[in-house]
Amino acid sequence: MTSRRSVVGRAEHDIWVLCDEIYEHLVYGDAEFVSMPVVARSWGIAGLCVNGVAKTYAMTGWRVGWMISAPDVMAAAVNYQSQTTSNISNISQRAAVAALNGDWCGLRDANRLRSPRKVMTSMLNAIDGVSCAEPEGAFYCYPNVSGLLGRTFGGRVAHSSTELAEILLESIKIAVVPGEAFGTPGYFRLSSALGDADLAEGLVRFANFVDAG
Repeated sequence: MTSRRSVVGRAEHDIWVLCDEIYEHLVYGDAEFVSMPVVARSWGIAGLCVNGVAKTYAMTGWRVGWMISAPDVMAAAVNYQSQTTSNISNISQRAAVAALNGDWCGLRDANRLRSPRKVMTSMLNAIDGVSCAEPEGAFYCYPNVSGLLGRTFGGRVAHSSTELAEILLESIKIAVVPGEAFGTPGYFRLSSALGDADLAEGLVRFANFVDAG
C-alpha cells in the first residue's frame, strides 16, 4: 500500500486537517468560501474534506454526503462505513444526484436567508446583556449571552449558558443550543432558517423574558 504521507503530503508537524465544507454555498455579503486543501496545497497538509446535500439543497434528514481524501484513507473509510452504517437508500442517492445536477434553484432560494439573519442579529443586539455579530455564512446567529449569566429570570438564576438554555426552554418554550456544546461557554446558537413570524415571535419572547427579570 502506498504510504498515507506520500499520497497527501506531510506538513512540518504532521498535522491532519478535517475540513467540513457543508456551508460552502451559504455565504453572504463580501464573504467568500475558500477550500483549505485547494489554497494550501504547497503546505503539504494531510487532510480530509467532507460535504453533503443537507444545507445547500435543504435535504436535511436524507443523510447523504461525501468525503474527499487520499486513496488509502478513502479505502479505509469505505471499509469502515460498509460495516457500520451499510448504505443509504437508492431513493436518497437518486435525489442527491438530481440536486447536484439540477439548475441550482436551491442556491438562489438560499438567498432568502440573508434577510432573516439581519433581523435576528438586530433583535438580539437590542436585548440588554446580549451582543451578536452579523454572521457571514450558514443560517445561525451566535450571540454572546454572558451578560445574562448570574441574573434572575423567572425566579431562577443561570450560572452558565446551558442553565440559561434550560430556563428559556422550560419558561418560554424557546430552544437554543448552548455554547458549551461548541467549546464556547457564554454563547447561544440560534437558527435563523425560520418563517418571519416564528422568528420574530421567538425573539420577542426572549426580549420580554429578559426585561421582566
